[in-house]
Amino acid sequence: MTTENYNIRLEQDLKDRAFAVIESFGLSPAQAIRLFLKQTAETNIIPLTFDYQVRASKSTLKAIAELESGEYTESTLDEFLEQKHAKN
Repeated sequence: MTTENYNIRLEQDLKDRAFAVIESFGLSPAQAIRLFLKQTAETNIIPLTFDYQVRASKSTLKAIAELESGEYTESTLDEFLEQKHAKN
């Protein structure tokens, strides 16, 4: 099988942060990219999830739940800050 080089441009900060995560799993960046491309080719879908609620704060999760249930009410920034200071 022949191989081909493919270059991409990344911001240094993105590269550093992403490569650190990849390497923490014991993979090289090249291995991780090959795995991503192989999975894409074999399944005909992009193997990503956009469900980031796991890392969301409790207040963010509460806000999402309120939006989904229809319990959300708008308030001004001043009202929000007053409520926040009242709790502290």
